[in-house]
Amino acid sequence: MPARTITAEAAGTWKLGDLTVNRIGLGAMRLTGSAAFDLGTPSDRDRSITVLRRAIELGVNHIDTAAFYFSSLRSANELINRALAPYADDLVIVTKVGPSRGAAGTWLPWPTPEQLRGQVEENLRQLGRDHLDVVNLRINAPGPIAEHFGALAELRDAGLIRHLGLSNVRAEHLAEAQAIAPVVCVQNRYGIDARRPGADDFLNLCGEQGIAFVPFFAIAGEGRESGATGAENAQVRAIADAHGVSSAQVRLAWTLHQGPHVLAIPGTGNPDHLTANVAAGALRLTEQEMALLDAPDAPEATDVEA
Repeated sequence: MPARTITAEAAGTWKLGDLTVNRIGLGAMRLTGSAAFDLGTPSDRDRSITVLRRAIELGVNHIDTAAFYFSSLRSANELINRALAPYADDLVIVTKVGPSRGAAGTWLPWPTPEQLRGQVEENLRQLGRDHLDVVNLRINAPGPIAEHFGALAELRDAGLIRHLGLSNVRAEHLAEAQAIAPVVCVQNRYGIDARRPGADDFLNLCGEQGIAFVPFFAIAGEGRESGATGAENAQVRAIADAHGVSSAQVRLAWTLHQGPHVLAIPGTGNPDHLTANVAAGALRLTEQEMALLDAPDAPEATDVEA
């Protein structure tokens, strides 16, 4: 008898505002090439489209993307459009604005609040949509965010955006944004060995307020945009061996065990890795295993991501 295919439903669901998503989704950054933001190594177009369509077959209905996810010849948004349009009614596409890159791949200056409308419209154009389900303001600059978040709130009121979120933020940013408009999700770097001081408290605060907490680099860890380094701490390896799964699957399972409001958006351009990532939603870790994983070998991260 063939093995049962595990789908994204195994991880359970959460709501981004009024939009229900399965808790394990797909990050689109790695669809464009082997290393993020590398213009010299475009991905195989057909393979990336296969990954996107296979994700939908596996029940993934939450895709995280951005207009600045592109490499030579490849754009994550346009791959999504090509592979999945016309979009299923239950598919939630989350994008982010704030950072932007020129055609040569270089990062542009932090935008003014007025320039955010152009970024939103570019996402709309690339995705072929008349509105965006969720837009996260990703913070790359110090200081207050009220003017930038307020500009997005105006676009929400105009019908271009359905819900708003934040990325790469601290609790004070969340409070500042909530004084302007509801926040449905927070995306921060968070993983077994990638937690800022106070990150656990912030994760719990989001849960208390019904806000989804969406870690990035949950698998990659210190590899960040370039992907996992291949190094792994002993606890993760031992638990992976005990369950007969990969270290990446243990990391994803640990992520989902942090609370019912925690979502996972592992990125991949590999169909086999996609299947394994989705299957991690069915992996259940014991209290003893979680305790071991909460005492990692690696030091905590202390910086706000650029």
